[in-house]
Amino acid sequence: MSWHRKPFCGFDLETSGLDPETSRIVTGSVVRYGGGQPTTGRSWIADPGVEIPAEAAAVHGFTTEAARSAGRPAPEVVAEITAALTEAVDAGLPIVAMNAQFDLTMLDREARRHGVTPLFDRVAPWVIDPLVLDKKVDRYRRGGRTLTDLCRHYVVQLDQAHTAEADAVAACAVTWKLAGRYQWLTRLELGELHEQQVRWAREQAEGLREYFARTDGKREWAASVRLEWPLVPAMNSGAGCGR
Repeated sequence: MSWHRKPFCGFDLETSGLDPETSRIVTGSVVRYGGGQPTTGRSWIADPGVEIPAEAAAVHGFTTEAARSAGRPAPEVVAEITAALTEAVDAGLPIVAMNAQFDLTMLDREARRHGVTPLFDRVAPWVIDPLVLDKKVDRYRRGGRTLTDLCRHYVVQLDQAHTAEADAVAACAVTWKLAGRYQWLTRLELGELHEQQVRWAREQAEGLREYFARTDGKREWAASVRLEWPLVPAMNSGAGCGR
């Protein structure tokens, strides 16, 4: 049976910023999707311990005050999210995450910050990233490639965008639609699909880096484009990027 007929572990984080090295987790969700079973999952709200910028709050809806009031201590949330993902990987499920490099690197840094054993130090997950897949199968399509854009393109309903649970479920649904539309993807075993994405993501990042380097007003952005996927290893860490 092809991997897309089996369950996925959907994963999403909403955060205090866009830099996984310095930002904090505000909300997170881990869901079990597909395989002919109802979607189930768990969501978390964290008190990140830092001020949440207004621009981030405008995206996910949690101000500093709201997160402090509703959220649990960040170390507990990070530990529980990491444990939930570890359990899913141990059960043989691939982790599906939109722009997986960001979310998995973010979780890794938060784990290290709070003294939690990081996910990639526990297990070697297979990861499926609908953003990487979409760029591979439809490289020259015009327009944006946010999760909202992909949901529109692949005809996936997305209610309550930028809530972690809705985004985690939508990433799984987009991945399933991608597999149905580009069936050659389903002929790859999960391990092969993961390794191919490592290569595709690197090629895509190299292309973006080259575009920034030759574009006026964007040259300084080139150095910030990381080539590793699905995890940017932590400095002074031997953490790997997969199997």
